[in-house]
Amino acid sequence: MKNFDTRVYSIGDFLEWSTNGLLELSPDFQRRGVWTKQAKSYLMDTVITGKPMPKILMSQRMSSSRNTRVIIDGQQRLRAIIEYCTDDFAISKAHNEEYGGVKFSNLPSEIKADIYKYEIGVDVLFDMSYEETLDIFARLNTYSVRLNKQELFNAKYLGPFKQSAYKIGYRYVKYWVDSGVLTKAKVTRMGEAELASDILAAAIEGIQSNKTIEKIYSKYEDEDADIRKYVQQSINVMDFILELYPAEELKQTNFRRVHIFYSLFCAIYHSMFGIVNLEADRLSGLRKKTGTVKVSLDDFSAKYDEETESLEKFIDASRRATTDTANRIYRAKVLSNVIAES
Repeated sequence: MKNFDTRVYSIGDFLEWSTNGLLELSPDFQRRGVWTKQAKSYLMDTVITGKPMPKILMSQRMSSSRNTRVIIDGQQRLRAIIEYCTDDFAISKAHNEEYGGVKFSNLPSEIKADIYKYEIGVDVLFDMSYEETLDIFARLNTYSVRLNKQELFNAKYLGPFKQSAYKIGYRYVKYWVDSGVLTKAKVTRMGEAELASDILAAAIEGIQSNKTIEKIYSKYEDEDADIRKYVQQSINVMDFILELYPAEELKQTNFRRVHIFYSLFCAIYHSMFGIVNLEADRLSGLRKKTGTVKVSLDDFSAKYDEETESLEKFIDASRRATTDTANRIYRAKVLSNVIAES
């Protein structure tokens, strides 16, 4: 028999309950509030941009004619919202360029009103004993899939590198799926974020193994890190690849293989802007030679299919230890030379 109800409450409702002492955020079974300032900032950017957040689970406790709302799941979100609305922190500029660094009290009145009106879905439990509530909280923390590496990064990091990589991923995910570089199953486990992180890392600090990617996430976690130049250059390279190979055409080549696509990106980036640890020839005026470059790359892909003897080392570097630094550099160097000789 159902003993909960689904409702919607505004942030204004939660703020009023908190002010009047009718909101309990730290019941005995809840974990302590451990969110970082970056995590709180990211949540408030979700609110201020009008995007949805997960539902909150709460129960109600009546005592002395007072109806206290006890938060079972969602205390860290509500704590962040309350702290933001009392000027305890501002949103990071890495999360929101327009309102980053602006305290709540200094926001335009219409934005403050929108925040107050922002609605959060809530499941309200009725007539639950302490033991039953504990059981529900345990169940909430049971039904989860083990996180992969990229999903762990998503939970752990919130700085400029993550935000920039994810924007690139969102921008090109359809192209990557349509061209066969990524599958939809991969995307459901953040495959587009992983690929975007890899190519942005190569642009910033050179080609490296994906095993070292967390160091990049950590190094550029500070909100003052300025990587906008590399982000725009990466977008320029991706747009050139789209011009060179529309999705259906890329799908017919070996550049649809994700590790070879990574090398293609690095080779084109090197030709256009240079990669710090790639010693290879660069083609000047690349954009004026799109046709000849494509012919050369098509020919290379065909020879890969034929397993031409001259490509034996490249093929081996594309089949074993594909994400190791040495193999990545070698593949990018080969493709850079193919482009340079076009």
